[in-house]
Amino acid sequence: MTFLIIVLLLVLFFINVPIAFALGLATLVASFLTDIPFIRMPQSMFASVNSFPLMALPFFILAGKLMEHGGISQKLVDFANALVGHLRGGLAYVAIIASIFFAAVSGSSIATTVAIGSIMIPAMLKMGYDRNFSSALHAASGTIGAFIPPSVPMVLYGVAGGVSIGALFIAGFVPGVLVGISFMIVAYLHSKRHNYSTQKRKSWREVWTAFKDAFWALLLPVIILGGIYSGIFTPTEASVIAVVYGFIAGVFIYRLIDLKAAKKILHSTVISTATLGIIISAASYFGIWLTLERVPHTIAEWFQNANLGPIVAIMLINLFLLILGTFMDATAGLIICTPILLPVAQNLGFDPVHFGIIMIVNLGIGLLTPPLGVGLFVASKIGKTSFEKIVRAAVPFIIVMIVDVILITVFPQLSVGVADLFHK
Repeated sequence: MTFLIIVLLLVLFFINVPIAFALGLATLVASFLTDIPFIRMPQSMFASVNSFPLMALPFFILAGKLMEHGGISQKLVDFANALVGHLRGGLAYVAIIASIFFAAVSGSSIATTVAIGSIMIPAMLKMGYDRNFSSALHAASGTIGAFIPPSVPMVLYGVAGGVSIGALFIAGFVPGVLVGISFMIVAYLHSKRHNYSTQKRKSWREVWTAFKDAFWALLLPVIILGGIYSGIFTPTEASVIAVVYGFIAGVFIYRLIDLKAAKKILHSTVISTATLGIIISAASYFGIWLTLERVPHTIAEWFQNANLGPIVAIMLINLFLLILGTFMDATAGLIICTPILLPVAQNLGFDPVHFGIIMIVNLGIGLLTPPLGVGLFVASKIGKTSFEKIVRAAVPFIIVMIVDVILITVFPQLSVGVADLFHK
């Protein structure tokens, strides 16, 4: 029965049925075949979104869109350019560092690619950088938005798995920086091979001016993360503060958000939130069916009886997630797989926070892998290049991300170790 439902679900995905409807239809068929009362469907769907921690989701989405339209991305790019623009491959470093900064205020991978890529790709082309490399770099840099807190995928995993969102935020910082450094290594080697030109070094006065201009943008993650880590407010409360701060910065400080822009921002936020809400509610009903059918328990027993050892087992899970990310959005992958794989990982002795970071980084690679590769589609549109060409240019970034996943898996100190320091 379970095999038939999973096959049905995959077929629905393959013929491009929207994720929420595919989950709902597959679970309805399962309910009919297993005599689960249909009344459970609306009950479970409502209960899944009737959650205080989940309220952080729409607010962080709104905050990210306020940052994207409020002039913050340009200020962050200017500051990063003042710091490293003079180095060999400096503009590539600017793109990566600006993406890290923007990720820390938006929490969204696609928003990071759009906001930074729209500014940096034309600038890189003007300096002689290859169009395909520049586009692939921004698709890759955008993935950092999922790893650097506050992160929308971390909120989803925390809600789906009952894991502390604050602990996930702390644990994600070092892996996010690790991924950024890995991208810088790729950018350095590529820039050295193609001998890209450099910019004139900025004076300390120019660096200071760029810092002052970006100060209000840089202050937001300090307020949000500092407040969460110190216990002043919860991640959900932090999301509301991020919205208020983003509104004040965009309207009164940088003065780039007017009534027309505000309507566009709110409209986009409502659509994004509604889409995620439907997926979450449908996935919750699917998760109940999986639990009643003891699917997580069966998988956990299989791993235990196979005597594979924790490392081999987690590497198999990593391989599964890597393949899953090629045809399923990271959001859907987290919502569907967390109830299944988290109990398995805990039985193998993995900390739920550590496993969450592994899942998020692994599924983040899916933004760069065809046939889905949403990040590549977005970046190819911004960079005005074909999807096939940008896929080839993205291969080095995919390779280093796989290496990063292995390092994060084998060395939990990179994630859980940092979180433990704050909890002591």
